[in-house]
Amino acid sequence: MTTNILFLSTPKRWAEYEPPLTHALAATGLDFRLAEELPAAEVDYIVYAPGGATDHDFTQFPRLKAVLSLWAGIETVIENPTLTAPLARMVDHGLTQGMVEWVTGHVLRHHLGMDAHILGQNGIWEPIAPPLARDRRVTILGLGTLGTACGRALASLGFPVSGWSRNPKTVEGITCLSGPDGLKQALSTADILVLLLPDTPATRDLLNAQTIAQLPQGSVVLNPGRGTLIEDAALLAALDSGQIAHATLDAFRIEPLPADDPYWAHPKVTVTPHIASETRATTASEVIAENVRRGEAGEPLLHLVDRALGY
Repeated sequence: MTTNILFLSTPKRWAEYEPPLTHALAATGLDFRLAEELPAAEVDYIVYAPGGATDHDFTQFPRLKAVLSLWAGIETVIENPTLTAPLARMVDHGLTQGMVEWVTGHVLRHHLGMDAHILGQNGIWEPIAPPLARDRRVTILGLGTLGTACGRALASLGFPVSGWSRNPKTVEGITCLSGPDGLKQALSTADILVLLLPDTPATRDLLNAQTIAQLPQGSVVLNPGRGTLIEDAALLAALDSGQIAHATLDAFRIEPLPADDPYWAHPKVTVTPHIASETRATTASEVIAENVRRGEAGEPLLHLVDRALGY
């Protein structure tokens, strides 16, 4: 029996994903049909990455077995009341490796003080060496797949790494903290703070005036996670006051970031265009194909979303 897979996204993404996704699905040995358009009554799986409207009516697919997201973030679909089929988010080694490289690169950039050398020193010779990694404390908020991978990479370079999550976790090489008291401790030791939490009601505006005040003065904030994690006015005020020395931001509440947004012009802010965890078509296609294979074999799907937790 043919397994019908609808690619529900944009024509641009279809052109990018159709070849590697077809190749990955063919490797499973399944008899499948993959297309941008299929009769709704025949759709078994939906590969999903909205490029415009996100209020799709999933009730039109009566035999839908699962929605397989191409994104790690599923906030655009999880609250859709018409989606009752299982929802899987994207976790793949390409995305994870990309995040590790982005986080490690920017932690090292701020740790070594590279901006001062790259932007020029105006002819002033100042041989000031940075501390060793062992003396620069890094805190990661969020110990999921991405946070854990980044924490381990930084710990391997000698940084003392603390990680905070809502529920207790144990990760070798990382000081794991949880709960409200753990959050306060995690923030208090963050010379460099990395935000890798999901977007849920419990995490929105987690970095606000109160929590920013708990950071060491002159700390650095990196946000490759979700724009909603930060109360923007509070961060800008902390940058102006010197409580935060610099913020490197990859995710924003509105994307693309509007041209008149104050982040663009602030001298203590670096903007990157949501590239830290960009999904790679080849590796993402392998994950999608494996989940389709599992679904057809009656095996548990990978990376299922817990709707109660919101991720």
